[in-house]
Amino acid sequence: MLPSTPGLRQRRGEPVITARASATFGPVGRSVAAARAFVRDTLAGWGVEELTDDAVVLTSELVTNAVVHAGTTAEVLCLRTAGERDGVRIEVADLYPKRRLQMPGHPDSGGAAPMDDPEREGGRGLLLCSTLSSRWGVEYSPDRKHVWFLLQLPERPAGTRAAGPALPDERLPAAPEEVKVAVVQVDADGTVTGWNPDADQMFGHPAKDVAGRPFSELVAWPQSPGISLGLDEALKLSRWEGTYGVRDITGRIIRVYGSHLRVRDTTGRPFTVALLVREAERAVLSGGARPRPSTGAHPGTPAKSGAAAHPLDVGDLLDGAPPEDLDGLLQRTVERARDALDGDASFLLLATDDETELEVRATTGLTGSRQRFARVPVETGTLRYGNTRMPAVHDDLAEAPGAVPMLTGSGMRSLVTVPLKVEGRLTGSLGVAAESAHRYTNEDALRLQFAADRVALAVESARLTELERLRRDSLSFLVEASDLLAGTLERDQTLALMAQMTVPTLASWCAVYTTDEHAQQAALEYVLHEDEDRIDGLRALLERVGPPTPDPVPGPRIWMAPAQEARRVTARYGADSPVSALTADAVTGETVVLPLLARNRVIGLLALGRAADERIRQEVLELADELSRRAALALDNSRLYSERTAISQALQRSLLPPELPRVPGVEVEVIYRAAGQGNEVGGDFYDLFEISPGKWGMAIGDVCGTGPEAAAVTGLARHALRLLAREGLTGPQVLERLNAAILDEGSRSRFLTLLYGELELLPSGHAELKTVCAGHPLPLLLGVDGRVASAAHPQPLLGVMDDLELHEEMVVLSPGDVLLCVTDGVTERREGTRMLGDDGLERVLAGCVGLTAGGVAARVERAVERFAAEPPSDDMAILVLRMEDARG
Repeated sequence: MLPSTPGLRQRRGEPVITARASATFGPVGRSVAAARAFVRDTLAGWGVEELTDDAVVLTSELVTNAVVHAGTTAEVLCLRTAGERDGVRIEVADLYPKRRLQMPGHPDSGGAAPMDDPEREGGRGLLLCSTLSSRWGVEYSPDRKHVWFLLQLPERPAGTRAAGPALPDERLPAAPEEVKVAVVQVDADGTVTGWNPDADQMFGHPAKDVAGRPFSELVAWPQSPGISLGLDEALKLSRWEGTYGVRDITGRIIRVYGSHLRVRDTTGRPFTVALLVREAERAVLSGGARPRPSTGAHPGTPAKSGAAAHPLDVGDLLDGAPPEDLDGLLQRTVERARDALDGDASFLLLATDDETELEVRATTGLTGSRQRFARVPVETGTLRYGNTRMPAVHDDLAEAPGAVPMLTGSGMRSLVTVPLKVEGRLTGSLGVAAESAHRYTNEDALRLQFAADRVALAVESARLTELERLRRDSLSFLVEASDLLAGTLERDQTLALMAQMTVPTLASWCAVYTTDEHAQQAALEYVLHEDEDRIDGLRALLERVGPPTPDPVPGPRIWMAPAQEARRVTARYGADSPVSALTADAVTGETVVLPLLARNRVIGLLALGRAADERIRQEVLELADELSRRAALALDNSRLYSERTAISQALQRSLLPPELPRVPGVEVEVIYRAAGQGNEVGGDFYDLFEISPGKWGMAIGDVCGTGPEAAAVTGLARHALRLLAREGLTGPQVLERLNAAILDEGSRSRFLTLLYGELELLPSGHAELKTVCAGHPLPLLLGVDGRVASAAHPQPLLGVMDDLELHEEMVVLSPGDVLLCVTDGVTERREGTRMLGDDGLERVLAGCVGLTAGGVAARVERAVERFAAEPPSDDMAILVLRMEDARG
C-alpha cells in the first residue's frame, strides 16, 4: 500500500512502488552532507547509479532549504518505482508550512528577481527541480510542507548495459589464453563462504581450507596509494572497485583487481561477492564507456529553453572524509569526478610548497607510475599537460602527440582539466580523461569547474592541515632521530640506526654506503627492507649493480641503476633470473640517493627506494635530506671515535707485554681490565721478563691519570725497567734511575706507584724474591697453611722527589705459596662509604688455598665486581705467581 503522505496519492496508471527508504535529519549544517550520503547509498543499493548525481543535487538543495533556511527537521523519503515511469521518486518534507515557496513563473513573485536569475539567493531548489526532473511538485498540509520530484531511468537497449568504442587489435588489452576470474563470497562478518575453482588455481588455497576464515587474513590492503578505506569498510559498500593484494598459499602477495558487489540472500542477510582478476587483466572487470548524461531534464525530452546542463555537485565529497583526511578527500574527489563525467580515468594535482610545480596526489583509472606520480610545471612549457590556470578541453590527444606527456601511453584520448583556486591563487588541478575522442565539451569543463570551485577550499584546508601535521611529525621525527644518533658512537650501530629510522617511515627500503678516505669509491654497508624476506635478494641486486657515484652536490638525485638492472636481468633470463620477482618489484619504484656530507666531504651515501610504481613524495624527500645531514655528522663522529679507539687500543697494547713468558716451576696469571670504553689509554701496566738465566723481573704499576701523558710515562717506565734490570743494577738502583727519567719529563711527568721484584729460582724448588714497593699496594703472600702476610713494606712513590732512599726486601717462596700483586683499582673498589681495602683483599686471598694461579686471579676479580652494583670506575690489574709444589 502506498503511503498516505500528500505527495504520494496513487492514481490510476501510477507506477508501482517496489522499494522505499526514509531518514530524518536534524536542523544542523552537517545534515545536508548526511542527506546526500543517504540518497547516494540508497540509489547505489537499488542499482540506479544513472540517477545518483541528479538526485543528490536536488536533495542537497531541498534539505538545505529545510534545515538552513526554514530551520526545521527534514524528512527524506526515497521510493523506487516500476511501470511506465520506471525511476526514483524523492520527497523532502519540513515542519514549516507557513514559509511558502515561490514557484517559477508564479504571478505573486512581484518585482522579485526571476527564478532563472543565477544571482538569486533563494528558490534554486525548485529551479533545479524544474530543470532536472521529469515531474515535481510542492504540497502543503497543516503541519508540514512537501517538495517531491521524480527522476526516470533512461531506456536501455536490450542486452546492453555499457559498450565501448571499437578498437584496433593492437590496442586491445593483453591477456593470457585463459583468463581466470576468482569469485569469493564474504558474509556480513567478513568470513569467506564461497571460493570458486579459479580462486583455487590463482592463489593455491583449496576451498575447504579458506571456508570459514576471515577474508582479511588473505588480503594485503591496500596496494594502491590514496585509498583511505579499509577492507571492512569496502566490503560493506554497495559497490567497490579497485586494486589490492591477496596472499597465495606460499605467502607471496598477488596483485589483483577486484569488483565488489554487496547483495542479500533470500533471508535478507547481506553478503559481498568479490570478483578478482590479476591486476594486469583489470580490463576484464573494469567498466566500459558509460552512456553520456543528457543535458535535458530527461532522456528523450528536449531540453527546456534557457536550462543549463545540471551542475556537478561534489559537496558530498566531504561525507565520511573529514578535511583532515587529505588522501581520502582527494581520492573520493577523483572517483566522483570520473563518474560524473563518465570518464575512464581522473587525476588531481596539488601545487608544491613553492608553487612552481603540480604533483599528482590522487588518481583513478591510471596504472602507470608516469601518470600516478607525475610532476609538471605550473607555467606553460614543453612538459605541461594543459593550461593550469584556465579550464581546458583536449578533443583528441592522438592528433597532437606529446601535447600532454603525462598521459602518453595511457590510452586516453579526451581530456578536460580545470584549476583549483583559493582566493585567486592556483592550488591544484583536476582532470578527467576518456579513452574515446571528442568526449568532452566546454559545458563539461564548466560542470567540472563548478565542482572544483566547491571542493577547492576544503582541499586547501586539508592540505594545510596535513602540512602542519607533517611539520610537527617531521620535527618530532628529527628530534627523536637526533637523540638516537647522539646516543651511540659505534659505527655499525650508527649505520643500522640510519636505515631503521628511514624504513618504513620514509621509504620501503634503504641502503647505506660509506666511502673511502678520498671519497672515490663507495662500499655497501647496510641494507634494510620493510619485508625481511627481501633483504638478502635486495643486497645481492645492489652488489650486482655497484654503488652510486659519490656526488658531493647536496640534495636527492634519482638513481635508475637498480630498476634497470632488475629489468635487464629478468628480460634476459626469464624464469631462471637470479633476480627474484619480489626483489625486482622492490626496486622498480622511485629510488633516490642522498650524499652524506660531513666536514666538506662525502663520507657516505643514503639510498631510499619505493615499491613498484610508487614515488617518494616531495615532503618526504625534504625530511630525508635533513635526516641525511644529521646522520652524516653522527657517522663522521662514530668514524672519528672508532679511529681514536683503535689508536688508544693499539697504544694500550704497546704498553703491555705481547705475551707472558713461561717461568719454570711457577704458574703465572694476569687479568687486566680497563675501566674506560676504549677511548682512553689506561695508566695501569704490568710486566714479566727474563733478566738472565734463572732470574726473572716482574713489575706492576699505576701512573697518575689517563690519556697520552700517562701513556708516555707508562711506556717510559716499562721499557726503562727492562733495560736497567738487564744492566745488572739492583732493584733500588733501577727505580732511582727510573725516577730521574720521569722527573726529566718536566711538565709532562706524572707520579708513579710501582712494585718491582726480581725472582731467582733455587735448585731446592724454592724461589728467592727481592722487592721494592714504591708507593704501590703491598704484595700479599698466601701460604699453604692459609695464612696471608705482606711480602714488602711501603716506600716513597716515583716522580715526586729527586733524592730517594729505597731499599730492597727479600722473601722466600716455598712450593704451593701464592704471591698476589694488584693495582689500586682492586683495593680502592668502593660502594658508598665502604671500600674493599687491604683487609678485604686479604680475606679474599685467604679463601683461595689450593687454587691455581688462574683460580686465584678469577676469584679476586669476582670479588671486585660483586663488591658494588656499579661497574668499576678505575683500571684494574691483577698479577698472580704460584710456586708449583712437588707434585706439580
